Order: sequence, then C-alpha cells, then structure tokens
Amino acid sequence: MAKYDKADLERRMKGAVESLKGDLAGLRTGRANTALLDPITVEVYGSHMPLNQLATVSAPEPRLLSVQVWDKSNVGPVEKAIRSAGLGLNPINDGNNLRLPIPDLTEERRKELAKLASKYAEGARVAVRNVRRDGMEALKADEAKKEISEDERKRLETEVQKLTDDTIKAVDEAAAHKEKEILGK
Repeated sequence: MAKYDKADLERRMKGAVESLKGDLAGLRTGRANTALLDPITVEVYGSHMPLNQLATVSAPEPRLLSVQVWDKSNVGPVEKAIRSAGLGLNPINDGNNLRLPIPDLTEERRKELAKLASKYAEGARVAVRNVRRDGMEALKADEAKKEISEDERKRLETEVQKLTDDTIKAVDEAAAHKEKEILGK
C-alpha cells in the first residue's frame, strides 16, 4: 500500500478538474472551436486513436470546422466517428477533407449539451472521490504500520476531506459556468 502523499493527492485532484475543463471546452456554444473534436476517438489500424493523431483540425470560419485527414484511407472512419460522437455535427466529405458546418443551437440541443456538461462533471466528481478514497486508505495503512498515530490519521483525514470538498466545489463551479454559457442565461 502506498504511503500517504498530500502533494500526489492534490496533483491528482487538480488533474481531474483540468480534465473536466478540457472536456467542457469541447462542448460547443454555437461557435467553431477546435477543442470540440478533442474527445473523439477513431477506430483505425485495429485500435482507437484520438482524432488529433489522424488529422489536423482548424476553424477557418466562425461557424465551420475543417478536418484534414492525413491518410486518405482514414477519411471514412473519421467521418463515422464524428457522426456518432453525439455532437450533432454532419461532416461534408470532399476527398481528404471534412467540412463541419456548426449549426445553430436549438433549445433541445442546448439542453442535451447542458446534460452532457453535468455528465462530465459527475465523472470528475467520481475521479476526485476515488483520489480521496486512495488517500484515506493510505492513511489507514500508515496507521496500521504504526508510522502515524490515530490522532495524526484523523487530522490528516480532515485535511483530505477539506481538499476533496474544495476540489468538488471547483468542479461544480466549472460545470455551472459552462451550463450557463450553453443555455445562454
């Protein structure tokens, strides 16, 4: 069992928040944003690869994304992955390139995106709670090995809980901000 390491817990919790912010940046708010396609993985060469390892994504216009696939044989799988990603985008295939016009957001689509934002936030909360659990287990193990006293363990558990609460608050704030942005309120 690993020894309790506060810096490692902080780093991992912060990582969960940063990952959430990256995911939220990918949720579109009516403007073309290359981060929109970051979460997409494409099944090619017998494995799943991130889209950005197969193509160049650019935003030549405010309401258009352009995906330039490097290997012509991957255009089909990339197009399929974008269609099935649940982003509401319909790629226009013109040989090596895919053009993705960004449609206006309907009220229904805004609600779907807000739901997706809360799903991302819940994933981040779960990740933070898993880090918390690891920290608590490490403290119990350290106490069992007589490396720290019971009082020390309780004090450190309170510290871990405060770190967890603060991190989950940051997750909630990021998600609430994005939902507000999506719903245009």
